[in-house]
Amino acid sequence: MLNKIKNLKGLKPKKNSKQYLVALDIGTENVKALVAEAKDNTIEIIGVGRAHQGLSDMQAGAISDIAGVVKNCDDALNQAEQQAGASARPAVIGIAGELVKGTTTTVRVRRKDPAKELDFDEVERIITLVQKRAQERAKQQLVWELGGKEVETRLVNSALVNIEIDDYAVTNPVGFKGKDVVVQLYTAFAPMIHIGALERTAKELDLDLLAVAAEPFAVARSVVGNDPNKAMSAVLMDVGGGTTDIAVINEGGVQGTKMFGIGGRAFTRAVERDLGVNFDSAEQMKIGLSTNQAPRAQIPSIEAALRKTLEVWASGVSLALGEFTQLDNLPNKLLLCGGGSSLEMLMHKLNEASWSHELPFTQKPSVQHIKPEEVLGIVDKTGHVADHTFITAMGLLRVGLDTLQQDEEVEGDSIREKIDRLLRV
Repeated sequence: MLNKIKNLKGLKPKKNSKQYLVALDIGTENVKALVAEAKDNTIEIIGVGRAHQGLSDMQAGAISDIAGVVKNCDDALNQAEQQAGASARPAVIGIAGELVKGTTTTVRVRRKDPAKELDFDEVERIITLVQKRAQERAKQQLVWELGGKEVETRLVNSALVNIEIDDYAVTNPVGFKGKDVVVQLYTAFAPMIHIGALERTAKELDLDLLAVAAEPFAVARSVVGNDPNKAMSAVLMDVGGGTTDIAVINEGGVQGTKMFGIGGRAFTRAVERDLGVNFDSAEQMKIGLSTNQAPRAQIPSIEAALRKTLEVWASGVSLALGEFTQLDNLPNKLLLCGGGSSLEMLMHKLNEASWSHELPFTQKPSVQHIKPEEVLGIVDKTGHVADHTFITAMGLLRVGLDTLQQDEEVEGDSIREKIDRLLRV
């Protein structure tokens, strides 16, 4: 029951004209740009670009040097537009970092008149109440994490997980009678300072910002799509350069997202520190382990350096998943993406039982990468979207299509489609 988000500009595609979209995955290590053409319920990728980030451009998934990031985004975007043979302006940009908070909030509302049928206005009031409570909760969590410092936040994603009326699950609450309405709503909030940096980046690039999307939410959109029968349950992990972003999907609904500040760069730093080499050499050594190009004599030392950070990373994953207390059991399928997950030692670690023995898995988790061809409704026409490192960018395209579709209110739309529009941010 994944639903989507609202655009920031109110842009609408012109009928009988091509509708292009840009996805910008601004990672700690690399910027990835995808230019795509939206066609009804599908997206065709027609341009791909990638640019490397400097060490000081990003910190823990958030922009720390706007000018540097703008230059890198411009390089990646130019590559994508040249390949596409088209210039695209409507854009979706991902947001990540430890201060992006995504949780599922459950609110029970007792109705004054149980014999009265619910109408859309009442549903709207209930959802607004849930979003307000979720924001208060996210703000309290940030204040606690920052030692009492107040931080202004903004809702970036909202998705309906479940609605029950008198303990009876419904997909469309309008027309039902009952005393108690229970709404489960996934919401993601981000600090305004981070969102402001992304908005400035889009402005400098002359892009029309359709939406800012929490990256684990975008990954979830990529694997669930709009298939009403896609009742997927899985743990999604996007291991980037600066952070690891986790989303738990249960029966097609996002139960929550967690992020912590350990990614591929932390592993490289461990090699740099323990072997006394510079960062670039350490990165090549780390990559060389998975490509069989690392110097044979140095392999034991490289593995020893990585193993220390790997234990800390696995503990972070375990702690993050341990916070999903609303679920009796965690999904047994672990799906990974992001450049940091290319490290073979990381995949081997997840296949061990030691890190997860205290978590509520019903059986040993199965671990695999998400493949681009498994992303629903998105087709790569370039042949350059080759592996799991592009999944987040593909998910951002899905969010962009959601935004464009929901911005067009059509006469005769169902109540569920109206609720989807209500959940736009």
